[in-house]
Amino acid sequence: MPLPRPDAAVQPPAAGHATSTAERGSFCLAVCTCGWTGPARRSRDLARKDAARHPAG
Repeated sequence: MPLPRPDAAVQPPAAGHATSTAERGSFCLAVCTCGWTGPARRSRDLARKDAARHPAG
């Protein structure tokens, strides 16, 4: 399976973490340059919130 394409930047890089969201079929997920991926969500807003919380977590 190909890597997800980032569709929108969510947060600027913070200590090596640049998060964005990616589409996979009808799902959206948060991705980070460190290799982390959030859970697949049907809601883009929830995926953005996952991405925003990642560097803080």
